[in-house]
Amino acid sequence: MIPFSDLARAAFCPRQCYYARRDGERSIPPEARTRIDLAFRYPELVDAPDATLRRLPIRRSPAAYRRILDRLRERPVYDRLVDPVRERAYVSGRDCHGLIQKVIEPPTAPVPEGDTAADGSEGESNGGESPRAPVIVSPGEPPEEGVWEPQSVRAVAAAKALAWELQRPVRRAYLEYPTVGVVRELTMTTRRKAAYRRALRAVRSIDGPPARVDDNRCTGCAYRERCGSKRRSLRSLLT
Repeated sequence: MIPFSDLARAAFCPRQCYYARRDGERSIPPEARTRIDLAFRYPELVDAPDATLRRLPIRRSPAAYRRILDRLRERPVYDRLVDPVRERAYVSGRDCHGLIQKVIEPPTAPVPEGDTAADGSEGESNGGESPRAPVIVSPGEPPEEGVWEPQSVRAVAAAKALAWELQRPVRRAYLEYPTVGVVRELTMTTRRKAAYRRALRAVRSIDGPPARVDDNRCTGCAYRERCGSKRRSLRSLLT
């Protein structure tokens, strides 16, 4: 049984996953917990005064943050996010386990053609019926479009574990970024499921330090000094 966090790390860098597993470093830092907790406070934050918002770890101005939450409040998923079926739920599947910050009943919508459920079945509207969906809350910011691959892998892992627990297909997951008020919906596409399987194989194959990657991923890695990776300049790569 592999933790969601190991799969996300392996999707980012298998060597980072090796060090985290070796050192038992899977806890969430206090500052990240504070940012994640914002996802459970939207009703009070949407009308909060500037002074209150300035004391919080949001990454937009108070006025901009309120406008963002106002737009989020207009989305069908908002009511489900503020009143989830389960909060901070531990789920365990066939291959992986971990914490899902929220489990919701997603708004009814057809799954786009070519998508797949977390149990591997082909995507379809399911007669308008929507199963539960996991919500992964991130303390960071999303890319301009979509989500970062490690977070996509974590979301697929959560969907698979939830599907195993419910014995029902889970076709969607959500990534929530409360410091900027962004919520992204993911469907279980073949590409996302393939990335999950690669991460699963990578974790299972770790029996020593994997090869170094030596690229831009190393810049902000907490294990950079002990890892021994060396960033090379463009000039050195061309000579």
